[in-house]
Amino acid sequence: MATPPETPPTTGPEGTAREGRWYQSIHPRVFWPSLVLILAFVALAVVGGDAVGEAIGTVQTGIVSYFGWYYTALISAFVVFAVWMGLSHFGDITLSNDDEGPEFSIGSWLTMLFGAGMGIGLVFWGVAEPLHHFAGIPNRASRIVAGDAEGAQDSLVITFLHWGLHPWAIYVVVGLAIAYAVHVRNRPISIRWTVEPVLGKSAKGWLGDVVDIIAVVGTVFGIATSLGLGVTQIAGGLEFLDVISTPSNMVLVVIIGIVTGLALFSVVSGVSKGIKWLSNINMSMAVALMLFIAITGPTMFLLRELIQASGAYFQNLIALSFRTSALAGEQGIEWQGWWTAFYWGWWISWAPFVGVFIARISKGRTVREFVLGVLFVPTAFSFVWFTVLGGSGLYRELFGDGGLVGTDAEGNATVDETNTLFVLLENLPASGLVIGVAILIVILFFVTSSDSGSLVVDMLASGGDVDPPVWSRVLWAVLEGAVAVALVLAGGLTALRGVAISIALPFSIVMIVMCLALVRQFRTERHKTLQAELRLRREQLTAHVAETLQQDGLLEGDAAPPEGRRPRRRRRT
Repeated sequence: MATPPETPPTTGPEGTAREGRWYQSIHPRVFWPSLVLILAFVALAVVGGDAVGEAIGTVQTGIVSYFGWYYTALISAFVVFAVWMGLSHFGDITLSNDDEGPEFSIGSWLTMLFGAGMGIGLVFWGVAEPLHHFAGIPNRASRIVAGDAEGAQDSLVITFLHWGLHPWAIYVVVGLAIAYAVHVRNRPISIRWTVEPVLGKSAKGWLGDVVDIIAVVGTVFGIATSLGLGVTQIAGGLEFLDVISTPSNMVLVVIIGIVTGLALFSVVSGVSKGIKWLSNINMSMAVALMLFIAITGPTMFLLRELIQASGAYFQNLIALSFRTSALAGEQGIEWQGWWTAFYWGWWISWAPFVGVFIARISKGRTVREFVLGVLFVPTAFSFVWFTVLGGSGLYRELFGDGGLVGTDAEGNATVDETNTLFVLLENLPASGLVIGVAILIVILFFVTSSDSGSLVVDMLASGGDVDPPVWSRVLWAVLEGAVAVALVLAGGLTALRGVAISIALPFSIVMIVMCLALVRQFRTERHKTLQAELRLRREQLTAHVAETLQQDGLLEGDAAPPEGRRPRRRRRT
């Protein structure tokens, strides 16, 4: 994840400057409840261990059973909402209250959006997710795709669903709401101000505090989920290179501690340009890895598959968007919890983090530019990424040596998502070096996500202060690592899925209010714009009539008549 550009200092939640002692840099009614909730979960997970993991699994099953349809309908509605915002007359609204124009050129802006689309999840699931769908994991008996060439195609299309328009529509909603509040209404960077048009004065009170607390806790858990995925893949890569033996929980905890320490070094150094430089290198390395796989792998197959899978995605978009696996019974609920519901929850928990970044770089853009850029540019990159990595894995299973899909003792299909990427790279040129680079990419993603994530969380917990003190950024970075440890100890990937699904439920309600607030604000602004245009046209028409009458000798004087009064005519003699 790329880090936000430099931002000038701003004010706190009540518009007062935040200077002086350390405790003046936090918003107590948001900071302390968020801190207590997160620490309580960490302590409970460390002490409870597997019991906490089982409880998380039970909560996840209940949410998917009773709210899975809600997640499916809501995220699809966000896609419709985002497209409507871009194509309607609201698209002409500019995300700025001055005439300075966009802060960044179109090329730089699109590049930064491209960077926002990069994350640990892309590396973790790039090869593994299409293979999981192809192998029918979970529920091979009620698999949603066939284990043949047609099934491989469907596997890639389902992956496109999880990484395409739907997640970025979530980011459009949150990013657009934050951008309008910050750049047009001059509010601090805080989630409460995005719902102020609906909540009114309550946004400054306890209700606004609840909104910010939900955003802070959700963002921490969302980032921790990504960090947990990254650590398991780092451990898988080190195991693949025989650097470590089978990774235990203790090994994972040690790796989390080491990489979190690297992130803390970045935080403490205070060199924001350094972390941006590191982010750019990280993104460049990821793109280079993708191109390396595409060139040394089945290049022509991947090019054909990109076009074909993209067409299949758009052809089946509506049916896929509303799929709930209702006819699959309990197995359908399990599949949704493994995949679609997990992804929708994960994206929602990341929405404040990514939304702040996107909003920060989009000043001066029109709503239409915002929607087109945010919705389609990262989606296009995701399609290319999963076609290259996931398509290469599917090609190997269908036409090559296989080995990416195995079986367990009971004969069920298995895919080790932590090392499928490394197994794929093993048969490519300079495999040892390339695998080392892939591990380094995951580590750098961990560092940049933790550093920039702690900055965003700190801004939310301080009421919008864009330059919070180092100590609080260190605190949030440590907490993100601690939550990742807690989730690993409480059940690993299963716990990561369960928490993502659970934490998204309250914030989804906040997002609905954001949509209502955006529509209300945009209608008001559109009405003001139309009124201004009517006034301008009326003044122009009045001036034109006055000029015509003056030329005809029917109007005395050089000045146009006041607006709303008829021109004085000469008396006949």
